[in-house]
Amino acid sequence: MMHRAFALLLLLSADPLLAQGDARPRAREAGVTVGILQPGPLNAITDVAGVTVGQVTLPRSRAVNTGVTAILPHGGNLYQDKVPAGFVAYNAFGKFMGSTQIVELGEVETPILLTNTLNVAEAGAAAVEWTLAQPGNEDVRSVNAVVGETNDGLLNDIRGRHVTIADARRAIDSARGGPVAEGAVGAGAGTVAFGFKAGIGTASRKLPAALGGWTLGVLVQANYGGVLTIAGVPVGVQLGRYDYREQVEDRKADGSVVIVIATDAPLSDRNLRRVAERAFAGIARTGSSFSNGSGDYALAFSTAQAVRRTADRRKDVASVQDLPNDSISPLFQATIEATEEAVLNALFKADTVEGHRGTADALPLDKVLPMLKSRGDAQSRKRLFGP
Repeated sequence: MMHRAFALLLLLSADPLLAQGDARPRAREAGVTVGILQPGPLNAITDVAGVTVGQVTLPRSRAVNTGVTAILPHGGNLYQDKVPAGFVAYNAFGKFMGSTQIVELGEVETPILLTNTLNVAEAGAAAVEWTLAQPGNEDVRSVNAVVGETNDGLLNDIRGRHVTIADARRAIDSARGGPVAEGAVGAGAGTVAFGFKAGIGTASRKLPAALGGWTLGVLVQANYGGVLTIAGVPVGVQLGRYDYREQVEDRKADGSVVIVIATDAPLSDRNLRRVAERAFAGIARTGSSFSNGSGDYALAFSTAQAVRRTADRRKDVASVQDLPNDSISPLFQATIEATEEAVLNALFKADTVEGHRGTADALPLDKVLPMLKSRGDAQSRKRLFGP
């Protein structure tokens, strides 16, 4: 079917990877290929030039499983050289600091931080402190700190509010390009999705030259519920773990997801909002329930110099480039694919965690990959020989 072409799955040989006893593989390393577009070299948000990521995972214990993840759109003074941004609250059961000003002004002026629900204040204070300390900001008296969150209270003693301002500052200061750690790290140390240990995941897409050649990257903090679906296969049902199981045949579908999208395409804040909206198509493909208690947020920004809101451009009427509406659809496709794959990477990379109020098991790849391979083999036979 055509819609499955956008979530194409090829499992050539999963067993050797799992038999090696090495670190858990990313989805693509395990043979799972999402979509039709090619990833960037790192298959990470850091494939977008200038974007850096820093993560601090607090020392692990049964009670403490939490941390901070920081995303910096560029390496300069973010307050002076703001980036255009679009924000979407698909279901606003959450505490996304700074979102109203992003909606109003269409720009980001600080690092973007992710943490747990009850440490938003500390992360916000760190973003403010860091911004005020930057050379050139001596006269700054208002800062719009940007902090997203999900609730990691199953595995983390969230009431202990263990993340400090210093922890969040370390996440900002440690931000680097290159590969991004995934799974139970940073703001994903204590998060759970679909009843399995999840966390931080990332992926990217590089458009071919004929479609503009732009790069788009996604980073997710996955902590939501539903019926886990991988390339159309109802993995959660086959594993016996999915929301509403007791009602339909005592799990809750509540949870949250924060999606951060970066691109080097010269987009206006209006079209960045449209890009952010498409991220939820990728979340839907994974089987999300988008429940009442889920805080589902997406923030997209452009790193393009041509649209950066520099101090000089903010002084007067300025001319900026703007990718036209008729050229943006490939970026929508890239967003959907990269978001879906980022969630899978969070699940594939995360190990089992015994936490404060329970245990989140790692996704059992030894069971999941054969399910997907069987589905892929069946589809191949159908294409060759018909129904």
